[in-house]
Amino acid sequence: MKIHDLITTTEALEQLCTRLATSEFVVVDTEFMRENTYWPELCLVQIANEQEAAAIDPLADGIDLAPLLELLTANEEVLKVFHAGGQDVEIIVNLTGKTPYPIFDTQIAMMAISQSEQIGYANLVESWLGLTIDKGARFTDWSRRPLTDRQIEYAIGDVTHLSKIFPKILKRLIKTGRGAWLDAEMEKLGDPSNYLTDPGEAWRRIRQPGRNPQVLGRLKALAAWRESEAQHKNIPRGRIMRDETLADIASHPPRQQADLAKVRGLSSAWRDNDIGKRLMKVLEKAEPLDKDDIPEKMKRGAPLGKEGALVADLLKLLLKIRAREIDVAARLLTRAEEMEALAAGVRDLPVLQGWRFEVFGREALELVDGKLAFAVRNGKLTMTHIDEMQAIMEQPQAAE
Repeated sequence: MKIHDLITTTEALEQLCTRLATSEFVVVDTEFMRENTYWPELCLVQIANEQEAAAIDPLADGIDLAPLLELLTANEEVLKVFHAGGQDVEIIVNLTGKTPYPIFDTQIAMMAISQSEQIGYANLVESWLGLTIDKGARFTDWSRRPLTDRQIEYAIGDVTHLSKIFPKILKRLIKTGRGAWLDAEMEKLGDPSNYLTDPGEAWRRIRQPGRNPQVLGRLKALAAWRESEAQHKNIPRGRIMRDETLADIASHPPRQQADLAKVRGLSSAWRDNDIGKRLMKVLEKAEPLDKDDIPEKMKRGAPLGKEGALVADLLKLLLKIRAREIDVAARLLTRAEEMEALAAGVRDLPVLQGWRFEVFGREALELVDGKLAFAVRNGKLTMTHIDEMQAIMEQPQAAE
């Protein structure tokens, strides 16, 4: 494989992207910094196919990333391959408003062909190629220039290794016939709305202090305000105010700005600074949350109770058994909260739809309905239908 020198000009980038545009797939990875910013700062892009690989410096003077972004978001003939690519895709969405398409994530694919739950890149490389990755440059400051040869070599390794692994994963996936299982997962990964932050919806990520419309109205208004402040200043939202502090103010709003100095988590400067004034104006204008927007009392369905909790535990055990039998990650089939909802009587669930129903959901329902039982056969815990168990138990009696 040809490894190019660090690309720092638009001309070199255009030439690379022209060649890559004829590939069946390209492997993509990014290095970025976001510890001190709201928006992730793109510091390096690595890209490869089976013949060549290169690192691209988006911070180079005068470089235009348009050829690369067009390849990633407008060329539908080339499959874009990532590993745990959520944050990489977020950066591309921030730059273009679009996601790479078509898209494939090897971490998700591994869940369909093995019991690996969110396998890390280093473990993936060791598993498929028998190589140990040098992690020395993993926590480097990618925004500093010039980049060292070691940094660039480390970064390019992420795509050169994956360009060899992806065809192997694809071959295994085709052999198992589980490619269709991943369609919905890849569509979700490729949905731009998953990466665009709506300040008006930011309150839903915060632990809600009860279901009081007035409190929730203030929580929504404050969360939207904090999100807009963080975006405008380009700093992490927690630097404005922590979730706990925001929820506390929503529940116990100060009567005047001077009272902000008494709020745990805020500095005394809030009593008379501009940001404190803006916060007070938000509280003054906050309206009670519409009843239709108030979250359900129990997102997971009715309260489980002791018996329901036991049923949920049995469903989770069933999930472990089924995942082991078909060699698939349990997380791909369903989540713990879905099992609890199913035990609580909820039926409008992903696990009871499509291929998940055929693979696991049907048996989960049978267990809840008392038609399925656990049995130990040859030292292994298995699932057995009640009718089959009764037939087995009756066989010796028939022989007598």
